Amino acid sequence: MRWLVGWSSIAASFGTVGAVGGSDEGRTMHPVGSQLLWGDPDPLWAVGDWRPDEIRTVRVDTAEGAPTARLAVLGCCGATDEQLRVGLLAARGGALRHLTAWTGSYTAVVQIGRRITVAGDLAGARPVFYTPWAGGTAYATAALPLADLIEAQLDIGHLAALLACPETPEALRDGTPYEGVKRIPPGHALILREGSREITGYEAVASLAVAAPELDPVSAVDGVRDALVEAVRARLLAPRHAPETLPPDPGPVPGMGPAERRAARGAPVPGIGSDLSGGSASATLALLAAGLPGLPGTILGHGTGAGERLLAVTFNDLTTRGHEDELERARVIATNPRLHHVVVAAGEEALPYADLDLESGPLTDEPAPSLVLVERNRRRLSAGSADHFVGDGARQVLDAHPARLADLLIDRRRRHLVRPVAALAKAEGPSAHSLFVPLTVYRAARRLARTSYRTGLEAAAGRLPDANRLTPDLDTPADASLDALTWSRPGPAARWLTGEALAEVSVRLQEAAIRPTSVQRPGEARARAALARHAAGHRILEQAAEVRSQRLHAPFLDNQVVRAARALPESLRVQPGARAAILRRVLAGAGIHELPPGWGTPSQATSTAVTRTGLRASLPELIALFDAPLLADAGLVEARVVRKALRAASEGEPLPLDGLADLASTELWLRRLISRRGTCWTGTAAPRQRAVAGGVAPARRSLQG
Repeated sequence: MRWLVGWSSIAASFGTVGAVGGSDEGRTMHPVGSQLLWGDPDPLWAVGDWRPDEIRTVRVDTAEGAPTARLAVLGCCGATDEQLRVGLLAARGGALRHLTAWTGSYTAVVQIGRRITVAGDLAGARPVFYTPWAGGTAYATAALPLADLIEAQLDIGHLAALLACPETPEALRDGTPYEGVKRIPPGHALILREGSREITGYEAVASLAVAAPELDPVSAVDGVRDALVEAVRARLLAPRHAPETLPPDPGPVPGMGPAERRAARGAPVPGIGSDLSGGSASATLALLAAGLPGLPGTILGHGTGAGERLLAVTFNDLTTRGHEDELERARVIATNPRLHHVVVAAGEEALPYADLDLESGPLTDEPAPSLVLVERNRRRLSAGSADHFVGDGARQVLDAHPARLADLLIDRRRRHLVRPVAALAKAEGPSAHSLFVPLTVYRAARRLARTSYRTGLEAAAGRLPDANRLTPDLDTPADASLDALTWSRPGPAARWLTGEALAEVSVRLQEAAIRPTSVQRPGEARARAALARHAAGHRILEQAAEVRSQRLHAPFLDNQVVRAARALPESLRVQPGARAAILRRVLAGAGIHELPPGWGTPSQATSTAVTRTGLRASLPELIALFDAPLLADAGLVEARVVRKALRAASEGEPLPLDGLADLASTELWLRRLISRRGTCWTGTAAPRQRAVAGGVAPARRSLQG
């Protein structure tokens, strides 16, 4: 786990300067395993196993007596040193957007005298957290270290909102699972001046009344292509890293090759690799990374390196059927001579919910459904490379949220609704119900377009207390789309929450409805919230399934790719198959034209079958997990109700499996957090009490009070 942390205060010194020279004199407190980037009066540390090229600092010489100007960039950044200097000068003048315009995925921190600026990303994959501390403000890219710093307790109200309305920022607010630790929204920057703080946005927000001028579809798709190609190129041009030394290879093992033995020892393969699931997103990244033209030092300017082939990893689940088409597409793509294809076959040991370590497993910043998929993801990633591409975020960045249909009606573009509504009717199959789908969807979109932000949130707040009785079962794409055509909707786990928990989240929505805010269009707002939720889940996946010496790269979540995708016209986004068509255009621009049949075919049904199989196989362990759950101690669920739902879902009853995954992952996270020992800080002034100790039972009393 890697993070950065610093603070700004009225005080002129915290005793950190002596740490630069390696002396402990005056060192009152510092993070465990840290590297000091700059010292007093406003220190900044990098913590964890950062690579040398992932930490870049730039300082601009100033006149004598002028304030210090320096910039730290942590992560994968494609900017040159000169571009970093120009960005620092622009930030000194107040142009924060320059800090977020470089290719790659990174966090930028600027210090101009006593003014500190920390820029978050657009998607939310690299968030920034802050908390009041020592007469000033401490900030970090992880919430748990700040919770340790202030000895925070659990914020049960935030956990309730995370389960009840995970894609509603108004319910989550700026909170975290820790009381007193806040998160800045995506697309914003945190500005600190001698302890005082300000949060400001660096992206223009479209007006609700007047549509922003749209690019023509060809130019918009070309922009996505250029941004995605540059995002992949930035990773390919970065220095290569070999995995750290691991235990020696025990020698030949029947049925295992060198790659399988290396994966079993927990070591990624040196070089560049990529997922190759058969889907359009991962295949696009694999083909781009394998054959991107114009890279120096390669044969004919092609490939990932001189004589090097890109490692393409396909995960094959042997416990279920129905994904043969995906495997065949991956095999056809892997016939590219610049790809080295590895298939990771796994059985019941890699199903969802398999091998859940209740207390000693990886502790993440917050709960996420990926916690119940750790063994599955770790097996896949362990067979990958030291730098590994994943296609996470492509659906949320490129696809159209169903609520965007209301945006089209606001702009009086009714004719663009014909194709998406017809596709929903076709997905219903030949039935009498499918005949009414177009009219039903159109009415729901028109209702949302005519519903104001305040009215929509107030209506959602009024419906939420009954969510544990009225949450519908989403059986078809049309049902899911209709449910999404609203300003806010309950999450899949809301149907199992207690009335007290739902009432508290309802109060949050009612308060948000009357709070002044910059209102976006309903479709755009819902799409950004869904992207932020997915990006947060990807970040937790990186922490939970982390493989030592490996870096996961998700170019679809980069700032420049997100910006280019937001420039896509609404009319193009809502068309069926838009994502596959855009990615086909991206590959065509890189010289790749031949793609296998079925390119871009969705595979959600296979994922649902795998989840149900894993639930059935691990049912005894899950029942034991909810025998006396901490969630029940906090007043969020009733253990008996959850156990009944787990048994019903394992028997095939059509219940929202995502909701059960949310409950299981939150309970698992709570147990690991409560059993945690130690702190992220050391030194004479370090906090002696670990965060959230004894925080569940008091939180239940506060909820009920």
